[in-house]
Amino acid sequence: MSEHAEHIASRKTYLVIFVVLLSLTAATAIVSFANLGIFNPVVALGIATTKALLVALFFMHVKDTSERMTKVVILSGLFFLVLLLTLTLADYATRLWH
Repeated sequence: MSEHAEHIASRKTYLVIFVVLLSLTAATAIVSFANLGIFNPVVALGIATTKALLVALFFMHVKDTSERMTKVVILSGLFFLVLLLTLTLADYATRLWH
């Protein structure tokens, strides 16, 4: 087995990401009380996606990995998430509300 060099981010980077994640969590709480009409789920999913990306890229070290399989697994997960959301929203959009 070959040894892999570890890319360890600085504490400053982790602190900045932590503060951004806390800010996005506060934004989620604030948006939950705002009346944005049909855009409430869109904004909530946007914030959640941003938080998930930050966690995956920095805390799970996906940004620093050079292994192709890791990137394939993450891209396939994102593909199926988009597929799931698209099919769910298509079902929701075609329902008749009486």
